[in-house]
Amino acid sequence: MTQVPGMETSAISVLKRAVELDQSSRFQESLVCYQEGIQLLMDVLKAVKDDSKKVHYRQKIKSYMDRAEQIKVHVNQLKEEGKYHEQIRIAEDATGYSYEVLFRPYVTEGLTEVWVEDPYIRHIHQLYNFLRFCEMLLKASCQVKRIHLLTSQEEGDYSSQQASALSELKQSLQSQDVCLDLQYSTFHDREIRFDNGWIIKIGRGLDYFKKPKGRFSIGYCDYDLRQCQETTVDIFHSKHTKTL
Repeated sequence: MTQVPGMETSAISVLKRAVELDQSSRFQESLVCYQEGIQLLMDVLKAVKDDSKKVHYRQKIKSYMDRAEQIKVHVNQLKEEGKYHEQIRIAEDATGYSYEVLFRPYVTEGLTEVWVEDPYIRHIHQLYNFLRFCEMLLKASCQVKRIHLLTSQEEGDYSSQQASALSELKQSLQSQDVCLDLQYSTFHDREIRFDNGWIIKIGRGLDYFKKPKGRFSIGYCDYDLRQCQETTVDIFHSKHTKTL
């Protein structure tokens, strides 16, 4: 019983975020938070002994489950009609936008193939960004087997650094049974596509984080704490995900 207040506080926090996202029409993200919050409330329900409190929690759970189901129906209808579009505006110096946070709502269990079009996977910090993106996919609840990267080729002294880094990453991914398909081109579009139909377009591509003030500054290791540059993220859904 002593842990119930803490569990309830966690549930309230997650569900508050779900409602905020819901009101901002960020439905897919809100759905993830509703599901997490409902699970936390169900854990609270199991722990309480008072019958009146049990009734209260059951009512709350039903209310949130009903709203989550409404969102599912709405999102599926938009996806069927090819009209799904969400927009996230990341403010200058904002934090809390790691790749895990940004992409988690769209990385589903059936995801097996990913296409990344980003001309700026060239400099060392950009190569590390792509590495972190790949790590995020490996940690997620999906079975990604192939990652396609289309980027521009570095020139001059740094070309060997780019080639070496991507070659090493390719070998490392291979050890995880993931194939990295690498292609070079001259282009400016930035787009990430998943074979479950989700398309994410980030104004700055994967390189939307600010440089940390130092190697021992908060945010150097944890991207949730890293300040961001202002950018816009547009999310679409298409039944027909094109290939490179």
